[in-house]
Amino acid sequence: MKKSRSVIKNIRKSQRRRQRNVKKKKALKGAIKTLKKKTTKKQALKSYPGVQSLIDKSVQDGIIKKRKAARLKSRIIKSINPSK
Repeated sequence: MKKSRSVIKNIRKSQRRRQRNVKKKKALKGAIKTLKKKTTKKQALKSYPGVQSLIDKSVQDGIIKKRKAARLKSRIIKSINPSK
């Protein structure tokens, strides 16, 4: 059965969107990794707002879910400020 033009267009659109989402997800994972590799607390706290905004933007774009974002932010703060 022949595919209609709209089906072909939707396939192209979904491929482009998937590539964009994968790229954003990799950027998010990389930012979190670099933040966790920071040696001093001061450096980590300085770069945390950028990572936090990246996490929030990922939720807006639908790359990750809201609760996962909350969990990520919580764990990052816990790693920066370990409890006594």
